[in-house]
Amino acid sequence: MSTAAKMTLAATTVSAIGIVVFVHYAQQAEKAAMHAGVVRDMEQQRIKKERLADFEMQRALEQEYRKVQTVSDGGAAGAS
Repeated sequence: MSTAAKMTLAATTVSAIGIVVFVHYAQQAEKAAMHAGVVRDMEQQRIKKERLADFEMQRALEQEYRKVQTVSDGGAAGAS
């Protein structure tokens, strides 16, 4: 085999290995990014549920306080 043929074979072999390695790492990076997106979405859903639960609790407390407390002007209008 001539030197030029050996160099061509070596270059194509190194290129092929490089491409395979690059594609492998690109797939791993894409998989990690997709998983991070799922984790982020789950965290956002958890926060939304917590906020909704807090809102519902505040609404229930407000209704309970409105039952117990009577709202009046404090007699300030009749004092003048």
